[in-house]
Amino acid sequence: MIKANGQDLAASLKSNFALILEENRKLADKIAYSEVAKIIPFIQDAERIFIVGAGRSGLSLHSAAMRLMHLGLSVFVVGETTTPAIRKGDLLLAASGSGTTSSIVKAAEKAVSSGAKVVALSTTANSPLATLAAHVAVVPAAQKQDHGTTVSEQYAGSLFEQAILLLTDAIFQTLWGIDKTPAEELWKRHANLE
Repeated sequence: MIKANGQDLAASLKSNFALILEENRKLADKIAYSEVAKIIPFIQDAERIFIVGAGRSGLSLHSAAMRLMHLGLSVFVVGETTTPAIRKGDLLLAASGSGTTSSIVKAAEKAVSSGAKVVALSTTANSPLATLAAHVAVVPAAQKQDHGTTVSEQYAGSLFEQAILLLTDAIFQTLWGIDKTPAEELWKRHANLE
């Protein structure tokens, strides 16, 4: 048994993993899937998809970018050196728990001024990002500065970031079900310079 400060680390890990899974299960019951489903036509209608998020939310969206690329969609991550200019016909998929993260709001402003559409995943529909978005799917998780334990016992918005990863995987699975391209074909698009 491995211990630190008298604590059984394995038992602590198991307990915390169960907490994370349970919080995500409870959150899954509160999500308005009809609102998340409205994101799918935006993705289908976009000429190109741009992904933007900061910190761990951004990392979750990087996973979504890869999955959408596997479907054969043209996807770019904002901030990468090879990301082209956004234009009319494009979609900016943004994630921000607060909807106030300045870099994300600025990207949304640029997208809108360029004629692109913005779709947001956020904990709130009342924010600068939401004002710019053509659609906001609310993920009822704690924002990163919500240090209470009413919504989540996890640290600094972790539940929101986990939900973004899981929700965008569900969006991918739904799109893949529509697309029906065999997994073997999708795999041919997977990175081979790893």
